[in-house]
Amino acid sequence: QVQLVESGGRLVQAGGSLRLSCAASGRTFSRYTMAWFRQAPGKVREFVARISWSGSSTVYGDSAKGRFTISRDNALNMVYLQMNSLKPEDTAVYYCNDDGRSLPWGQGTQVTVSS
Repeated sequence: QVQLVESGGRLVQAGGSLRLSCAASGRTFSRYTMAWFRQAPGKVREFVARISWSGSSTVYGDSAKGRFTISRDNALNMVYLQMNSLKPEDTAVYYCNDDGRSLPWGQGTQVTVSS
């Protein structure tokens, strides 16, 4: 089964950029449409972006449109989230999973954006 490990989160000032990484184990990784989600304190986990198995199709949530870019490297079993023009409301723990949230959740990576 695929296991997920997120990394790259840290404290950043508003307007800054971060690149999150998701490392996936397992030989079936390339079959999955992968996605990023986030969860802010006291809020439900929300969809951020997803990418098809081939990388040819991407979809973004309203909060990510125009600022975030999702990508993947199937040879390395990696999914990335490039986040630009960060805002304090982007503060959350970020997780990757398949689009259907069917894989075991990783520990996530904390992104904190200061104003």
